[in-house]
Amino acid sequence: MSASEIGVAVVTGGGHGIGRALCRRLARDGAKVVVVDIDEAAAATVAGEIGGTARALDVSDEQAVAQLVDEVEQADGPIDMFISNAGVGYGDGDSGAISAEGGMNPIDDRWDACWRINVMAHVYAARAVVPRMLQRGSGHLVNTASAAGLLSQIGDSAYSATKHAAVGFAESLAIDYGEAGILVSVVCPQAVATRMIGIDDDSESLEGGFLGNDVDGIMRPEAVADIVIDEALAGRFLILTHPEVTTYVQRKASDHDRWIKGMQRFRNKLSG
Repeated sequence: MSASEIGVAVVTGGGHGIGRALCRRLARDGAKVVVVDIDEAAAATVAGEIGGTARALDVSDEQAVAQLVDEVEQADGPIDMFISNAGVGYGDGDSGAISAEGGMNPIDDRWDACWRINVMAHVYAARAVVPRMLQRGSGHLVNTASAAGLLSQIGDSAYSATKHAAVGFAESLAIDYGEAGILVSVVCPQAVATRMIGIDDDSESLEGGFLGNDVDGIMRPEAVADIVIDEALAGRFLILTHPEVTTYVQRKASDHDRWIKGMQRFRNKLSG
């Protein structure tokens, strides 16, 4: 698929961060972009900027996702690319992966939210759009996971577990439907300067976030979006926006026990 072949693109989580940058890039490429976000005002702002359409949506509501796809295809035409990008992470409590402490929500609510938004939102999107793409014999699903889905996120076991599941689901989609003309890509970025790590959308600085200087290569959303679209258009399944992640994945695969020991040392460093 070339940029000129993307007539209609839907981006969830499009009001902020990576999603916003993806919407901007797709619009520059000439796509009709549907900016989807639970934050209706943010979606409207981005849509107004790029000449797109804004839609408010809770991606964890399967009926609402199906309705969105129906309405978009009726109003704008067939969806050529659906980027399922919305995601959440809350962090573990002080007791680690089995913490029962409260944070933003009680711990089980945080696990449930991560499951519904980081995994089931991809499932709901695929259920809604893949049958239509199969009828047409073409289409592209781009699911945003995380480097945590290949490695791990120290201090956020729910995020790590659900991002691993997101990668696995994308693999299943590619295996099941790739030969029927459906392209599938899964995006696994490391740290990106967004609200997810405590950096405001329009900040000029890459500093001041939750991660401090302890993570390699924090990237701006715009740079990530360019890599994602370029690699997706090239037909790549696994999109690694941060080159160092390739090295980390190879090290993990070659000696898992040694990798765990290294992560334990890194955790100790972070905890002071």
